[in-house]
Amino acid sequence: MPLMEKKLPLILAVDDEASNLQLLRHILQDQYRLLFAKDGQRALELAVQESPQLILLDVMMPGMTGYETCRLLKRDPATHDIPVIFVTALGDATDEVVGFEAGAVDYITKPVSPPIVRARVRTHLTLVRADELKRTRLEIVQRLGLAAEYKDNETGLHVIRMSHYARILGLALGMSEEEADDLLHAAPMHDVGKIGIPDSILQKPGPLDAEEWKVMQSHSSIGGDIIGRHESGMLAMAHLLAVTHHEKWDGSGYPNGLKGEEIALVGRIVAIADVFDALTSARPYKQAWPVEQAVEYLQQQRGKHFEPRLVDLFIEQMPALLAVKERWAEHS
Repeated sequence: MPLMEKKLPLILAVDDEASNLQLLRHILQDQYRLLFAKDGQRALELAVQESPQLILLDVMMPGMTGYETCRLLKRDPATHDIPVIFVTALGDATDEVVGFEAGAVDYITKPVSPPIVRARVRTHLTLVRADELKRTRLEIVQRLGLAAEYKDNETGLHVIRMSHYARILGLALGMSEEEADDLLHAAPMHDVGKIGIPDSILQKPGPLDAEEWKVMQSHSSIGGDIIGRHESGMLAMAHLLAVTHHEKWDGSGYPNGLKGEEIALVGRIVAIADVFDALTSARPYKQAWPVEQAVEYLQQQRGKHFEPRLVDLFIEQMPALLAVKERWAEHS
């Protein structure tokens, strides 16, 4: 059934000995689609053309060795992420070290054991699938954030800048790289609830009346509902910052009038990043503030809108923040 076969993972096997390729075919053909190459150059060509999910690579080949082939695969952005497993008769620990340093994820020694080959292949394809799911989830989150921008007069560059500002502040606060990256990817979701706000309110040129302002404030709760509740990870963080980024340190914010450390830390961080970028960016209804004036405002709101400790840390990171601002500058 061609339709089912096409969905099977694609594996590229590389070996100068036809008998070794035949053995790998016998071991794997029932569960995977297979490509074959007898030298490193052909392997590089097929890897770019066919994008296999996994490469099984011999080491000792005439011309280009497996180590050299692997290094070239890892240098090319098109093939960098394809996992490589060396399948070789070289079994010394030093040989394995060279293989891992070249970029391989695993090392199988010849003569191969069919159960070991199947198990190692299955394990690494599972990891590939997990990475694909993570990337897909991130793309969906980013596109949902983009949908909110279409409803507002903010720009995509605003979301990029404030997300990087939040990451810088998170790292300065002591977050791990993984936590800070989750914050970077969750921050674009902070205003996703604006999808649920009528255009007549969201794009009104003048000030909102009391009833309209009440509707506008509901975007925080709507955002939380859209993202939903999650046990952990980036989406759990996105939910927290969506519902808390308009809360204020002194308790005068919305939607729940939370005060101090009742407000989720990520919400406190994003509040500063969001306001700083809004102040220093031009909008149809206002000119961009000079950085010095925006910093002065943050200091005035220290202990009122913003957590004092975060204001101090944010200002300390100003060189890194200004580098982000310059990189993602808006040009008319």
